[in-house]
Amino acid sequence: MMSLSTNNSLNTAAQVANKKINAPAGIKTTADAANEALAAKSSSGMGQKDFLTLFTTQLKCQDPLDPVKNEAFVAQLAQFSQLEATTTMSETLKTYVESMAGERMMSSTNMIGKTVAVPDAPAIIAGDKPAQGFVSLPNGAEGVNFQVYNDRGQLVATQIMGAQKMGDMPWIWDGSDDAGNKVADGNYFFKATVVSQGKTTTPPVNVLSTVTGVNQAIDKTIMLEVAGGKSVKLTDVQRIGN
Repeated sequence: MMSLSTNNSLNTAAQVANKKINAPAGIKTTADAANEALAAKSSSGMGQKDFLTLFTTQLKCQDPLDPVKNEAFVAQLAQFSQLEATTTMSETLKTYVESMAGERMMSSTNMIGKTVAVPDAPAIIAGDKPAQGFVSLPNGAEGVNFQVYNDRGQLVATQIMGAQKMGDMPWIWDGSDDAGNKVADGNYFFKATVVSQGKTTTPPVNVLSTVTGVNQAIDKTIMLEVAGGKSVKLTDVQRIGN
């Protein structure tokens, strides 16, 4: 049979471990050490070794007259194992995504020299090569006013188009101004004013442009550089040609 003095000693040890009484000055309890270790690791994350250190400290500090049940310890170990597996999976997926971004970057270089449809991109007029593209008209149009501007914002040409069917309206500009004169070589921009179902809108004008380069943004988005100095997301490209 356990003596009364032994019980008192155990109770005193349990109280110190649970911080229910003050420890002598200058003496650090195991619970204090565990708390300090946990606080030090809170900013950098807890690893497996840190968890085991804290776990064994918890075993040392438990009340010997009221120990934690085995089921509780098993539950804690299971939770940590699940967390560690999730963290490992997250790191693996991150590595996989980064490697896939590199592969997309390399495969996208095959786009250099291709012609793509870029919304509101400038067209380069050089020589006799015309500019062309399309305007998406999901509801058709009663009429379209197509305008061409130079890089100084000056209106150089206007085309009045009649009723249009539902779908993509193709357009082509030969590089002539309203007087029929050939414009100077350079970058030109386009604006379409559409009247459809009684409403006036200015939808994007898609310009067929040549891809001159490929780059990757900070967020791993693949960007295509096209003639004229504009960049467009690879996912925003609507049409690709030779």
